[in-house]
Amino acid sequence: MIDLMTGNVAAAKAAMLAGVEVVAAYPITPQTSISEKLAEMVANDEIKAKYIKVESEHSAMAALIGASYMGARTFTATSSQGLALMHEMLFWAAGARRPIVMTVVSRSLGPPWNIWTDHMDVIGERDTGWMQFFCENNQEALDLILLAYKVAEDKEVMLPTMVIEDGFILSHTFEKVDIPAKEEVDFFLPPFNPDVKVNFRKPRRYGSLVMPDWTMEFRYNNYLAMEKAKKKFAEAGSAFSKAFGRDYSSLIESYRCEGAEAVLIITGSAAGTAKVAADRMRERGKKVGVAKMRVFRPFPNEELLKLAENVRTIGVFDRSYTFGYGGAIYSEVRNALFSLAADLKVKGYIGGLGGRDVTETDFEKIFDDLLTLRRSGLASNQVDWVGLKDGSMRW
Repeated sequence: MIDLMTGNVAAAKAAMLAGVEVVAAYPITPQTSISEKLAEMVANDEIKAKYIKVESEHSAMAALIGASYMGARTFTATSSQGLALMHEMLFWAAGARRPIVMTVVSRSLGPPWNIWTDHMDVIGERDTGWMQFFCENNQEALDLILLAYKVAEDKEVMLPTMVIEDGFILSHTFEKVDIPAKEEVDFFLPPFNPDVKVNFRKPRRYGSLVMPDWTMEFRYNNYLAMEKAKKKFAEAGSAFSKAFGRDYSSLIESYRCEGAEAVLIITGSAAGTAKVAADRMRERGKKVGVAKMRVFRPFPNEELLKLAENVRTIGVFDRSYTFGYGGAIYSEVRNALFSLAADLKVKGYIGGLGGRDVTETDFEKIFDDLLTLRRSGLASNQVDWVGLKDGSMRW
């Protein structure tokens, strides 16, 4: 059934379709309407779930970790400072291998106080051991939650997942969303049935002290699980395509990359704008394409290397800044492609912070900049801030 809805309603409906059994959430703009919609569904018996009212996001994640140990399928949602408050528990969920799924409606971190989108909040949590899936539109806000459970609960993965939708651009904007039937989702996503869960008749200790002679092995197993998640995502994406007709079989979606002289790697809703800009450039005979990084964790290095076999000029657009060398995604892409560095050019662009519009014209200028870099081999900067009010009028 196709209906018109916001990204937040799509996320709540996905949690309902997935049959979540425990929800714990604390309100924060622009996530609040997800937790409100789920509370309404529970109150109206549309969903058989326990809704735990908590005093903070930290408590929400702690509650879900406990519920997951009991064998419950769990869900929450948050944004920005709320995600930052969860930080300690994010490590705990990942280290304890709890397959919790959380929608993060991405929002700038204060100060300066700002409730609009950028990826500073989620990129700041990239090293906590969670998988991170980025949505381009409201359909993906629904679909990627179903995929997240499928991958996260795989017995060879068992890792938590953030499904990231851009604040207000998706969370509060209406789009058409194809809602699958509950029985079809039930076939695609069977009930969560972990091998180990709390059994009061057979008491165990969970999260116990691990001495130095075994801690590394725990971390290594987390690494192996994250690596296996790449294949599991592709398999689940192919199964999703057969079930629902939308293909998610790759961690990176290529758009008009065939024969491209320059490609821009990008995450989130801005990918749609970049695709329109690429279409316009192609109409003018300029060979450019877009590589939408749908999955940032696990990091898709194999797909990046495959992309770079055919394109020797690559731009990376980060909607965040992490006070290192350029944006985090730029730095990781550049590192992954270092072995091809002899004639490969990789340039970073930072923009769209705090909800700043990133327009088709901005992306056309970025593509022109990349094509100039391809011809000249020289870049005035390795990293440019796009749309900055610095008086240069360059962008």
